[in-house]
Amino acid sequence: MASVKEIKNRIKGVKDTQKITNAMYLIASTKMQRAKAELDRSHPYFEAVRAEIKRIFRTAGEVDSIYFYSEDGIAEKNGTYACLVITADKGLAGSYNQSVIKEAQKLLDEHPDTKLFVVGEYGRQYYARHGIPIEQSSLYPPKNPTVYRAREITEVLLERYDTEEFEKIYIVYTDMKNRLNQEAITYRILPFHRKYFADTFEKERPVAQKFEFMPSVQQVLASTIRSLVSGFIYGALMDSFCCEQSARMTAMDAANRNAEKILSELSVQYNKVRQNLITQEITEVSAGAKAQKMSR
Repeated sequence: MASVKEIKNRIKGVKDTQKITNAMYLIASTKMQRAKAELDRSHPYFEAVRAEIKRIFRTAGEVDSIYFYSEDGIAEKNGTYACLVITADKGLAGSYNQSVIKEAQKLLDEHPDTKLFVVGEYGRQYYARHGIPIEQSSLYPPKNPTVYRAREITEVLLERYDTEEFEKIYIVYTDMKNRLNQEAITYRILPFHRKYFADTFEKERPVAQKFEFMPSVQQVLASTIRSLVSGFIYGALMDSFCCEQSARMTAMDAANRNAEKILSELSVQYNKVRQNLITQEITEVSAGAKAQKMSR
């Protein structure tokens, strides 16, 4: 059985660890609230971008673009895919990182000709350990995502999509439906289905006057699509960051509860050992007194 000193040292170690987990819980909570507020403030802009793309189609009619499937939407492209995988820089977040890795693996199993672009040190190290080639890693650290970073990532992906090196672009990230419901999902960024923008054409009032697009409607549409894709990537980065912090809060809360359980067990063990020592001392004193009495 452990000594009193050993038990006291372990209790002290558990309490010190509990201070760290409590601090990490509070930090993750603050970061998540700030990130959600930033994401909510960005929604109106990107919704306006989508509305402008709808307006272009309503005004110019059918526009040929590499960013869209054909009008019938039947032809499927089966060339090289690009996949942006968003993980964290570190663990201590439950199954957050592993869920993203498993979701990305499904796409690799279905379509082996997929080039990986990895955000996050955890994903980079995982693929390096398993010998899975990465096209480009750690485009930016996943913490504190910004619109600027999202645009930089968009340029990296679209530069090769525009040259038809990639047929499709996917993104694997964790979608935060609410604090208790998070899911790693795969989302196709490009190409779009025209119905994604055409579903409300009939509901909106027709444009009374035709617009003039300079230098051309194709270039205006391409520029607008870039902003929309940046919005998708920014939203995915923010969603993933919020999910990471939420998962870390859950993990730290579980660690705190486990620490309380360990402290309770150690306290009982400490009291038992201390009581045994007291009983032993009383027995020794009593035996010594009896021996002294008999000797006299």
